[in-house]
Amino acid sequence: MRRTAGQIVLVSMSALMFVGTPGCKDKGADPAKRVLVLGFDGMEPKLVRRLIDAGRMPHFAKLEKQGGFRPLETSIPPQSPVAWSNFITGTGPGVHGIFDFIHRDPTKQALPYFSTSHDSPGEEPWLTIPIGGFRFSSAEFNPWSKGAATELARRGTPFWDYLDERGISVRMYRLPANYPPSESKHGHMCCLSGMGVPDALGSQGTYQHFTTRPRAERHGGEGYQFRLRRNFKTKAYVAKLRGPSNEYLDQQDSSGSSGHADEMTIDLNIYRDPDRPVAKIIYTNAGIAGDQTVEIVLNEGEWSDWKEVAFLKRPVVGPVLGTIARFYLAQVRPELELYVTPLNFNPVEPGATISEPAEFVTEIGSEVGPFYTQGFAEDFKARDTGIFDDAEYKTQADMVLAERFKLLDYALKHFEDGLLFFYFSSSDLQAHIFWWDSDEPHPVRTPEEARKYNAVIEDVYVKMDEALGRCMEVLGDEATIIVMSDHGFCNFRRQFGLNTWLRDEGYLVTRSDTMGHLINTENEWRRTKAYGLGLNGLYLNLAGREKYGVVRADERDALLDEISRKLLAFRDPDNGRQPIKRVYRTDKCYTGPEAKNAPDLIVGYDRDYRASWNTCLSEQLDKKIVRDNRKAWSADHCIAHDVVPGIVLSNKKILMDDPALIDVAPTILREFGVPIPKAMTGRNMFERGDAQLAGR
Repeated sequence: MRRTAGQIVLVSMSALMFVGTPGCKDKGADPAKRVLVLGFDGMEPKLVRRLIDAGRMPHFAKLEKQGGFRPLETSIPPQSPVAWSNFITGTGPGVHGIFDFIHRDPTKQALPYFSTSHDSPGEEPWLTIPIGGFRFSSAEFNPWSKGAATELARRGTPFWDYLDERGISVRMYRLPANYPPSESKHGHMCCLSGMGVPDALGSQGTYQHFTTRPRAERHGGEGYQFRLRRNFKTKAYVAKLRGPSNEYLDQQDSSGSSGHADEMTIDLNIYRDPDRPVAKIIYTNAGIAGDQTVEIVLNEGEWSDWKEVAFLKRPVVGPVLGTIARFYLAQVRPELELYVTPLNFNPVEPGATISEPAEFVTEIGSEVGPFYTQGFAEDFKARDTGIFDDAEYKTQADMVLAERFKLLDYALKHFEDGLLFFYFSSSDLQAHIFWWDSDEPHPVRTPEEARKYNAVIEDVYVKMDEALGRCMEVLGDEATIIVMSDHGFCNFRRQFGLNTWLRDEGYLVTRSDTMGHLINTENEWRRTKAYGLGLNGLYLNLAGREKYGVVRADERDALLDEISRKLLAFRDPDNGRQPIKRVYRTDKCYTGPEAKNAPDLIVGYDRDYRASWNTCLSEQLDKKIVRDNRKAWSADHCIAHDVVPGIVLSNKKILMDDPALIDVAPTILREFGVPIPKAMTGRNMFERGDAQLAGR
């Protein structure tokens, strides 16, 4: 959902109230204990094992000798928001309520939405006044009015609450599945949110691409693509940079042309050098002290530094929010090609609450400079749509990693005691594009290119070892160090059209020759028994739960067993393989108050397989049940959980033979002498058997 200008301004004004305050300062207890948790997203145990044995990860090797190296059982399903929520709460989806990247609203014909946060609309204004092309609402002048807001959807108690209440300092950087950041009730927790933080448009990352190529413009979920047009009087190529919507802007007076009448824009003027592969980009930022012209000169293939991009909300208030972007001049001739990153919140003056306390990110940004604040910083969408080639994606992803190292240095510099958690995304988001450990044909690369770019992942793992080495050098031998990943990785060669299979088996009714929206009419819903949504979810069209539910409660068990048996019996017609390794009944593997909202079945695909791209949002059917994956996104982990375990290493002896993600939080608590709460189902990895009970 797009965050409006008014919402963003109110957040910015609230943040200004904290200017000059001490920020994230500890009060109360000051224990000498120090615990570091390094979270590497998607790090695969088999590759770690091979690189340790090859001598390429010496710091990981040292940890293994000190305390051990184990596969870490991941979540069901092994999706990052589910897995990190398991880590955060020390328990499963039945308690924290995150089951997939995508959830659905059963009362609105299975309308999909992003799982970890949702928007509350706030109160409707009783009066709206149009003045000079802008709209002013009564709610703006009412201090008791409840405005629209984004709310954290994750349930359960995060482990840091138990540390916070005991005066133990907690600092977390780029923590996934915690946006908006949960509140520190006692003032000892600081958190910079990661995965889940939107860009300034309210999306999970919308790039903008400007080109002179003679093709249609595209305004999709992946990004915006706009046609550059020549102004023959000024010789400039012109376009508009799209910003967030502005509820104060009268739609009749808007000049936006992207489909959002209240969208703010900035004019871009791009001048191509007549002789050299160079271009100049000029635009004007709105400012309280007057407009400011920004000029950027780039060589072909060059990236700019972060640049401020300020949109005018209305004449009285001035700029809407502090957004930043980087510009990449991909080509000057024969076509002019300019890529602009998603508009990120400026960490020095963000337009949304992306840290707890709100000024924590400002303190960081003031020292380290601007950086990607959106959750998905690596722009895999630009690679998947062909805006980036492999080399360009690697360059952009490496810039993200370089920023992350700067942030790590900041975190270590300011870490005194308590808990430090630090997260790296590179081991996941570079792997989704570059991982390929097979001689099978790659979706988009030659065999030589596949081997070349798979080696990129090895280099990333070596970089992660370097990060661990920095931490060990700073912290010495007295801190407890835990290295973990939420899941592993494998190739994604074949995609399984779950809804196509359900249709062919008679469980889902839709117009068989239509490649449009999956289910369009009430009549179709009334004849549908099951549907797939998200990367692993299968839902029954249950009476009393779904809007047009038809499956009776007394039919549920038999139907779930029948669908499960048939899915496991299915064979890929092209090679005879079994695409689905496990089918999990959520009423058997989830317990807790949120289990009622879970999918009825979790489909656990085998190695090389995953849900089709069409299955994820249930937008259309596939032409075949199983077909090749033809995207650059050629590796994944959203499959059966026992195929892709994560990793855990420590400089303290790991005594559990089969640790799981839910065990990390209880282990952290016990390191500080905090009893394991009864709400947690995990155990302490550093204790055995009956000793576990002593910590409860």
